[in-house]
Amino acid sequence: MIINGSCHCGNVRFTLAWEPDPIEIPTRVCDCSFCSKHGGVWTSYPKGALKVMIDDPAQVSPYRFGTGTAQFHICARCGVVPVASSRIDDRLFAVVNANTFDPATPVRLRAAPVSFEGETEAGRLARRQRYWIGQVEFAGAGEAAR
Repeated sequence: MIINGSCHCGNVRFTLAWEPDPIEIPTRVCDCSFCSKHGGVWTSYPKGALKVMIDDPAQVSPYRFGTGTAQFHICARCGVVPVASSRIDDRLFAVVNANTFDPATPVRLRAAPVSFEGETEAGRLARRQRYWIGQVEFAGAGEAAR
């Protein structure tokens, strides 16, 4: 299955290869203040391949907070956050916001609330290496992928 997604204006788009086709797509509803305010419902498939295409990198605002180990790629035009990434040991990992799927696929989504409060930085990075998408390519992103 190929899952397509984008910000509202289409400046930041992605394709996520998820094979075999999932019966359900597990999502995580993070309770941090950033995800709560942006409605982030994150999913990843560690065996999948993610390609992120950015039409105008100057219109993507990278944002980091807390430990600074994840970068949220915010479209400055429409304000939507379709992708977050984390560079760990010189390898890029990412998650995608299921609310940005095109078309929306709510029937397959299985949401679970999560909290990473109190997680150590080392534990956080190890979790991302295990559960985030590990084959990630940013096209046309310039500095936005760093």
